[in-house]
Amino acid sequence: MRTRGRRHNRPVSAAENDTSGTPAGPRPEPIRFFGTTWVDHSGGYTARRVGVAVGSLAAAAAACLVLRLAYDGLRIADVGGFVPLLMVVMFAICSSLAFRHTWSAFTTRPDPDRQASLRGLLAVGFVGSLLAYFLRTFTEAPGEKLHRAEYDRARADYEKRTTRRSGDPSKKRRRS
Repeated sequence: MRTRGRRHNRPVSAAENDTSGTPAGPRPEPIRFFGTTWVDHSGGYTARRVGVAVGSLAAAAAACLVLRLAYDGLRIADVGGFVPLLMVVMFAICSSLAFRHTWSAFTTRPDPDRQASLRGLLAVGFVGSLLAYFLRTFTEAPGEKLHRAEYDRARADYEKRTTRRSGDPSKKRRRS
């Protein structure tokens, strides 16, 4: 807490100290790579969306290159036809499941227990998650719709709690 000068040793509250003009009530939850710029699309929001799209596509391309090198390594090692086929099928299935899980996490909150149990599968299928990020940035910041719905609901609840009742409470009718 800061004090307000030499004459007054009264502490300054957070509400008095807040000069940014942000309204009281619930604060928006930041989104990875976007912070809270998703609320009013300010602070380089469009540039961030372009950056996330380019970055996630570049990371997915690099990951596919690494997987290709791993596949070539298996082919050079001459381990047979079954192991490379198994590797391709495993990465394809894990990537599709990771894509679906990541895509659905943009609209609904994932269950933490299920998220923990799928951690290994999502790590193997990271290419699918990167592609989901890439595709989602064309319409919004990934997860913006979910965060906006939760934030609007919290703001409405806050407004409902803080609105003052009109009229004289002493003249209120008593229920019997």
